[in-house]
Amino acid sequence: MKKRIVCGAVTLTMMTAVVVGCSNDEESNNPLNPDPIVKPEKVTLTRSEQQLVASSNAFSFNLFRKAQDNEKSQILSPLSITYALGMLNNGASGETQEQINKVLGFGDTGADSINAFCRKMLTTAPLLDPQTKVMIANNIYVNKPYQLKADFVQKAKVFYDTTPETRDFHDGKTIDVINQWASDHTERMIQKVLTADEFNPDAVSYLLNAIYFKGIWADKFDKAKTKDEDFWQAGAESVRTKIPMMHKLDHLLYAENDRYQALSLPYGNHSYHLTILLPKVSTNAVPPVPTIEEWQQLQRSMYGKPVDLKLPRFETDSNFNLEAIMSALGMPDAFDAKKADFSLFCNVPTYISLMKQVAKIKLDEQGTEAAAVTVIDMDLAAVEPDPTQPIDFHADRPFLYVISESQTGAIFFIGQYTGK
Repeated sequence: MKKRIVCGAVTLTMMTAVVVGCSNDEESNNPLNPDPIVKPEKVTLTRSEQQLVASSNAFSFNLFRKAQDNEKSQILSPLSITYALGMLNNGASGETQEQINKVLGFGDTGADSINAFCRKMLTTAPLLDPQTKVMIANNIYVNKPYQLKADFVQKAKVFYDTTPETRDFHDGKTIDVINQWASDHTERMIQKVLTADEFNPDAVSYLLNAIYFKGIWADKFDKAKTKDEDFWQAGAESVRTKIPMMHKLDHLLYAENDRYQALSLPYGNHSYHLTILLPKVSTNAVPPVPTIEEWQQLQRSMYGKPVDLKLPRFETDSNFNLEAIMSALGMPDAFDAKKADFSLFCNVPTYISLMKQVAKIKLDEQGTEAAAVTVIDMDLAAVEPDPTQPIDFHADRPFLYVISESQTGAIFFIGQYTGK
């Protein structure tokens, strides 16, 4: 019988409410003529690395498309899943590994390309913005009776900066150690990644990934301008509800196509940004997830434009069971005890029995705070409008949003706000 392995990934993206610039309109600079900013460190990608990012982003949209609810607000961290599966994939072989490679978007380029992508983000992301703190950490706990394969351990060290730690999972302390690690690496945003019911003392291993992001809007909202306004909730019936709506006039990157208005809100020195996709048609339906081609075209079409922006202040919690989603995306063998091949991982046969992610985001006048926990439990061209007139971008109906790194385009989080 295949033994049970538990792998987890913890991700935190946190942007705190730090004051930027002056606090009143009289002292503020003209938002349409923003101050120069410290330029980010240059990130140079080879053609193959550019393709890796594009492939990873395609996975992000495929993932959210499968997970998307017709009414609820949601948030996911595709990058967390990439790190968790990327580490584990070094222990996979045969058809199991090929399926994981394909689902994550790396296809024939294989596990080494996933490792290279994760390594690139691990080493470059923290250096791009002195006003933004980004940390990516990984950890592996191994149950005392089991041994991980030497090559797997070596790749974990080289590509993910982690050395497996052996513990006795029956000591009554391991669950607390795991939860404390998660808390320590997420600034206490996520204090419990495993409940007592979820923790399995007979598991072979727990794999964890933590991503921490702390930043601020490049140009914060004036809290005094936030007012309760109507928002059309998603659902079968048209229902308006009052929510806090932030408001400002700013010079922002904007694009549009037949389906969306797209707006980019930068953080810090613009190394990271939030892109909002608002349906052009006034509807309370949840907007469809764009294709990777549509996303790329919108990004290429962005241009500076004065914008009259209204954006909800909101919080969203999500809890996803990912087994069916990841299977449907194309990696069913990993969840099948008879077909899973993780023979390069440890000295016993294993398969994934549980994969879930818990996530949260808080967006307000100062910035954005978001957290996500992924747990893998394994068993033995836009047309430009008149540039002299501000564009109305009033997010008073369901919209999508993406938090990404500007130079590489790598997606950290993707979500939707529906008013519910």
